[in-house]
Amino acid sequence: MLRSLMPSCFVSHGGPPPLSPSPPAKVHHVWPGRNVFFLDGRVICGPDPRGLILSAMALLLSEWIFLTDVVDPSAPHRILISASSMILSATVSAYNHSLIATASLLLAATSDPGIIPRNPLSPSEEEGTGAVRRAPTQFVVVNGVEMRLKFCRTCKIHRPPRSSHCTVCDNCVDKFDHHCPLISQCIGLRNYRFYLLLLCSALTFYTFMFTFSVRRIRTRMKITNAGFFSLVRTLPEPLLLAAFSFMAICVIVCLLAFHIFLLAKNTTSHEMDRGRYHSSPNPYDKGALGNIRECLFEELPPPRVDFRAAATETSLGWVSGELSHSFSWRRQG
Repeated sequence: MLRSLMPSCFVSHGGPPPLSPSPPAKVHHVWPGRNVFFLDGRVICGPDPRGLILSAMALLLSEWIFLTDVVDPSAPHRILISASSMILSATVSAYNHSLIATASLLLAATSDPGIIPRNPLSPSEEEGTGAVRRAPTQFVVVNGVEMRLKFCRTCKIHRPPRSSHCTVCDNCVDKFDHHCPLISQCIGLRNYRFYLLLLCSALTFYTFMFTFSVRRIRTRMKITNAGFFSLVRTLPEPLLLAAFSFMAICVIVCLLAFHIFLLAKNTTSHEMDRGRYHSSPNPYDKGALGNIRECLFEELPPPRVDFRAAATETSLGWVSGELSHSFSWRRQG
């Protein structure tokens, strides 16, 4: 039980054989990507936690300054204001792996974003010789639009449409949008809606912080008739919190507006950056309402990789013909 709670990077599979037979290795023990797994493969995190730690520190520090220096002890609704800020903090901090566990929001940073299985045997390698030849080109037809499947030399597969290889996590991700350094996780098909929920909750939290910080400053200026520069010495924490909250609001508003635009067009930031649909129509565009319903309300597909399964070629590798049931496809030599 204690072994299953340890991160996979701390579990050693070498050394002398144990006295008792050890359980067989699981997929998350031998997965070639850079992800870190917890709770026996149930929780998937990115390889670099620095952005995650900084985000958590900024959030907790903002909440601490708000409770100690912004909330007026003589305010009639002081308890209600403090409780509201803590609830908002808990909602946002669940994305940042704080100790406050909100299961529905924790999924954004700890769930499988849509990792695609790898192919242990590449079609571009001839067995026995090690010679490399060009992989055959494959195309799929999606809603009448022909799309070329790119071959990933790392995962040794023809990637499905809308997927891309993340160089940070070293995985191919379905409907890859970007790798978010703030939560140290890829944003893809299976956690994009939770990422949008993160932006909305963070915007609400910092708007709450900014509103009451400005109110606290104005009240102090009205009572003491002090100028703005004199408040730098008497109220440095509320001023700092107001400035930080204002900058956070500006960044989050721009980011949220951009993703709302992408959501209405049913495209991703990676596709827009590559100009994927400049020369051809977007076959996934169902109209603004249809795109919103598909992204936010349709049932999420199951994960492609079972990281808790026993490590075999079948569990690690790409299932041949997996695309054939969803798309019409052909191969060109």
